[in-house]
Amino acid sequence: MYDLHIDTDVTVQLSDCCREDAQAVFDVLDRAYELEDMSTPGPQAATAPAATVWMATFDTAGGRHEESPPVLLTGMVGALLTGGYHAVDKVEKVLARSFDIQSLQSVSGDQETEARLLLASR
Repeated sequence: MYDLHIDTDVTVQLSDCCREDAQAVFDVLDRAYELEDMSTPGPQAATAPAATVWMATFDTAGGRHEESPPVLLTGMVGALLTGGYHAVDKVEKVLARSFDIQSLQSVSGDQETEARLLLASR
């Protein structure tokens, strides 16, 4: 059976940032798209020396499609977007309205693409 969300879902992984910055990025996306799934590390993981990654999946076909103003981050945020070509492009455009974006790498497959970005305050 074909999953109807495969072309509209984008998984967003955020790394190299504090919990507050990760939440700020997810808040921008949550105003635009429907949040489908989110995993955040518990309090113990936030203080551990190991790398911490926050992950959420957004459906670009659903949601409020509200724009967010520029958002202040405490530092740079690494973002990995994975999903259908059109959906990843839409998420990048929403992020570009609120953050300065540097594209680090893009890897394209048959049905999906992966974009690595570095987000910063404007």
